[in-house]
Amino acid sequence: MDLLTDAGASGKSLHHRPELAKALELVDDGQADVLAVSKLDRLSRSVFDFAKLVAQADKKGWGLVALDLGVDTTTPNGRLMANVMMSVAEWERDIISQRTRDGLREKQAAGVIVGRPRVLPEPIVSRILAERAGGSSMRVIAESLTADGVPTARGKLGAVWSTSTVQAVLGQAA
Repeated sequence: MDLLTDAGASGKSLHHRPELAKALELVDDGQADVLAVSKLDRLSRSVFDFAKLVAQADKKGWGLVALDLGVDTTTPNGRLMANVMMSVAEWERDIISQRTRDGLREKQAAGVIVGRPRVLPEPIVSRILAERAGGSSMRVIAESLTADGVPTARGKLGAVWSTSTVQAVLGQAA
């Protein structure tokens, strides 16, 4: 039995979860009979994604078990319970998202600046302004910053600059 964990991964999507992909490959290839998850909402918080997994399990002949709920989708009752709980998990995700959006809107309306802080040093901002004043396109500026290894606003060395980041810097400086 293999124990595979996508530490810190959200159940929002099945994408960008390499260990889940490995587990699905094991059950699809018949190397395992069951995909057991510790918590159903950590597997997925999307009814659509969950339905695709159940259909995949049916087609390939493997089972899905959620240990937190004692739900086994190989039984009619287990499938019903899993679908109900998945609907609740998706609803919960949507409610949290709505509350977060509402809270951010209230903060913005009160004049609070939300989002990550801008951390571009003045010499980089000056370079961008000078290159733009010299007639360079935003794409060319982004490519030159990337080529020179200039850290992005998040302070990441070796990161790729985008035209939208250059545009944001120009917009803030205006």
